[in-house]
Amino acid sequence: MSAEAADRVAAVASSRPSTPLQTSWFEFLLDGSLLEKHLKKANPDPTPVQLIVQFLEQASKPSVNEQNQVQPPVDNRRNRTLKLLALEVAAHMKWDLDVLEKGLTIPVLNMLLNELLCVSKVPPGVKHVDLDLSTLPPTTAMAVVIYNRWAIRTIVLSSFPEKQTKPGPHQMNVINILQQEKEMTENILAVLKEQANDSISVLEGALQLKKDFYVHTLRTLDLLAADTAANGETESSTAGLCISADELHCQVHYDVGGIFFHQGCTDQTAYQKARDHFRQTKDLLKKLDSTVHVHLDEKRLAGYWNACKALTEDCDSDSQTTAYDQINSLIRAHNYQAVIEAFIRDNVTHSLPNHFRQSVLREFLYKVQQGESGLDEVCHKLCICNAIRDSLEGEVLSVRFQQLLLKPNKWMVDFILEVCTLSLEKEHLSETLRRKIGNFIKTLCENLEELPLLFVVSSHKLFIELLKEEERKVLMEQMRKKSATINLSAKPLPSFYDIPASATVNIGQLEQQLILLLEPRKIRQTLIELHGLAERSYWKVNNKWEVPPDYINVILSIKDNLTKDLVYILMAKGLHCISIKDFAHARQLFTACLKLVTEFSPKLRQVMLNEMLLLEVRAHESMTAEGSKERPPPDLVSRVRGYLEMRIHDVPLRQVVGEECVTFMLNWRENDYLTLQVPPSLVMNNPYIKLGQLLASTCKELPGPKESRRTAKELWEVVVQICSVSIQHKRNSDGRLSLIKHRESSMGILQRSKFITFIKKIREPLVLTTLISLLVRLHSIVRDDIVNEVTAEHLSIWPSSIPNLQAVDVEAVAVTVTELVSYALTLNSNNQSWLITQADIYFVTNQYSAALNIYLQAGAVCSDFFTKVVPSDVYSDQVAVLCQFLREVDYMTAFKALQEQNSHDAMDSFYDYIWDVTILEYLTHIHHKRGETEKRQIAMKAIGQTELNTSNPEEVLQLAAQKRKKRFLQAMAKLYF
Repeated sequence: MSAEAADRVAAVASSRPSTPLQTSWFEFLLDGSLLEKHLKKANPDPTPVQLIVQFLEQASKPSVNEQNQVQPPVDNRRNRTLKLLALEVAAHMKWDLDVLEKGLTIPVLNMLLNELLCVSKVPPGVKHVDLDLSTLPPTTAMAVVIYNRWAIRTIVLSSFPEKQTKPGPHQMNVINILQQEKEMTENILAVLKEQANDSISVLEGALQLKKDFYVHTLRTLDLLAADTAANGETESSTAGLCISADELHCQVHYDVGGIFFHQGCTDQTAYQKARDHFRQTKDLLKKLDSTVHVHLDEKRLAGYWNACKALTEDCDSDSQTTAYDQINSLIRAHNYQAVIEAFIRDNVTHSLPNHFRQSVLREFLYKVQQGESGLDEVCHKLCICNAIRDSLEGEVLSVRFQQLLLKPNKWMVDFILEVCTLSLEKEHLSETLRRKIGNFIKTLCENLEELPLLFVVSSHKLFIELLKEEERKVLMEQMRKKSATINLSAKPLPSFYDIPASATVNIGQLEQQLILLLEPRKIRQTLIELHGLAERSYWKVNNKWEVPPDYINVILSIKDNLTKDLVYILMAKGLHCISIKDFAHARQLFTACLKLVTEFSPKLRQVMLNEMLLLEVRAHESMTAEGSKERPPPDLVSRVRGYLEMRIHDVPLRQVVGEECVTFMLNWRENDYLTLQVPPSLVMNNPYIKLGQLLASTCKELPGPKESRRTAKELWEVVVQICSVSIQHKRNSDGRLSLIKHRESSMGILQRSKFITFIKKIREPLVLTTLISLLVRLHSIVRDDIVNEVTAEHLSIWPSSIPNLQAVDVEAVAVTVTELVSYALTLNSNNQSWLITQADIYFVTNQYSAALNIYLQAGAVCSDFFTKVVPSDVYSDQVAVLCQFLREVDYMTAFKALQEQNSHDAMDSFYDYIWDVTILEYLTHIHHKRGETEKRQIAMKAIGQTELNTSNPEEVLQLAAQKRKKRFLQAMAKLYF
């Protein structure tokens, strides 16, 4: 290159604006002060949310051992620092969930908040609902609140429709990544939904705390990174960013109100709870001088508030009555004529937004769909009122109104003209509004085919006043042509496709109808109309319509587009109805789908038969959960067996059908069938059937422990593998590692979250007891604590060691056993064995108050509320009084407990319940030694009771002890429940 050319290139390069290089993630590791400087920039590149993703991606990279095997990420200083950097970015954003939710996917945000729980020292393996927030350090309590706020917000946000992403050509790797992320998201959502009630309880507990809250800042997180000695400061009562109680309560009330509103569609009482929380939100917003830490959408809050008032018939919540309230009150009072009159008046005042008016019409249409009679005319009149309002605002007329004009009559035309007249009764009516109504009259004339009705319109004063002379002449000429050429009695009604309106608007309105419809015949008719307007895939209209991935290829291979749409939508709507336990509509939709596919596809016919079997299984299990004792009909049991024995090739099978058939058979004690008659091929290919067979075999052989060891050992190995950790990383198209973490065994049998979902469908006590026993033994081995053992039945049948102990996820085992025992107790809260197991779990995790509560429940259950003797094996070494319950009185523990001067157990009030003279003598001694005269007198009085005299006969002393045991335990029970 010549010198001149080089100069020209340099000149061009220097004339271009230079783009600063993006700061790389590793630079923040090298310079501890760089992050804060970077975040203070006006437009930092990368952005805060991008930094969070980069830090967590790098921290979760796998390691490779000497045998070239992929291992979980190493817990070293580098990775801990990266995680802490991600948290510091979130702290800089002041933990604003609105911003974090918009910028981060659910899996990434889940990882971030779990790291927050970890660094905030939330006790691992303990359910948040079992924590007492008032006793936790402020930043720890706040971490729990933030996580559970995110949990319920994510459930609500996931229910909103989203536009589907459409990758372009040659992007199969993108599709695979999206599918993986979707599966991860679904797994997380499934867990969050299962724990929704626990999250609500945690947040309701936070609302009881009246003190200020503190959340981690950059500084407190830096202190955590510095060294352990500095960590005391991060746990002090004023460490971190202060958030006032009112600010946090305002935000929590809003979030909890949102989840209750979301639950209202299946539980009407939830709307009442939502309304109460939204009222508190509104009151606190008025009270707060500053809302810097409150992030909520006030317009959405207003919408929630109006909806709750309408749904709960709350008429006195506000001193002012809004237009919304008036309409809702009229609907509740069944004063439908007044509703119509209000809509006509609103055509003048425009005080009600269009979407509200449309929602009122949809509510009436829904009432008609549900079989409520006498509302057809009301629906027609409201539709006319809305159409005239649309005209006044320059909107295109709705499809529903244009369908109404296909079958007009005299009263309808008269009502249209009456509403038009009343809608123009305004003092200063603009020429624009007059012109819009004139155009509406003109459109009406063009759509009417019957001459008598046309003459009604043309003779009305509005026709003369609002239309220009030329327009009137053209319309009259058209009328004369119609009278000369058309035989009105013979002419059929115009088809739907003759409607002169915007096709795009019509399609949108018909798609909205399609989303709402549940009747198969109407769904089919709407699809026919849509395909007549435009040939496209209407199964994509609503991204909440989902059919199982196992079936998607079979359905999308249907050549006829209308049939494809119909099959997909009928199945998706049926599955949705099952999910909300609307089994009647689900049967209608599935029956119609079965009838349709039988005509052309044996494969889809079998698919629908399988789905209808799952529907009936869930319907029967739902009845059982609600208290029904009725056994399933023999036909249903036979169909379940038929499914488990099915050997039809090339038919896509959903694992969940096999899963629920297995739990159905376990719940109805069909152990012999599961053990002996299920085909080996199904056992090998379906992990749920494998689990079911092992559980059935183990339960069947439980009376003989020696004989059951072989199947018990096999079941043990499967569960150990499920609770072992294996982290798989997928590389994206841009070379970055995606955050894909899941637990899977070497057999690939099941993820732990799916295992928990499976066992929570089991109701049979013996099966649950077996699983609890297995997990308790596994929990004891991984905890390696020989002092504090958790007890359960049948522990002797399980192995006493694990070859590869390091691979077992200790926290996963702890959470699984806790969730399983809690679930079992929801089915039978009086099962003594389960109660003692739960109490032991609380005890070994240092939750002594909760443990004592459950121990007392166990004692109450087995002694008819302490009117009988509590079996000696129920209680273990508790404080002072309970130490007397042991076969050998534990004086060492008792004396140690009594020496504690900072005791919170009001010890002197329980002296009347102590029957062991040695303990009472020791009490007298220590009170004398401490100079506690009054307490010494109480102890002396207790020891001086004649029935405790050691010279008394043994039966008198036993009677005295039993009397005090009963009174003591009843007193304790009153304190706890």
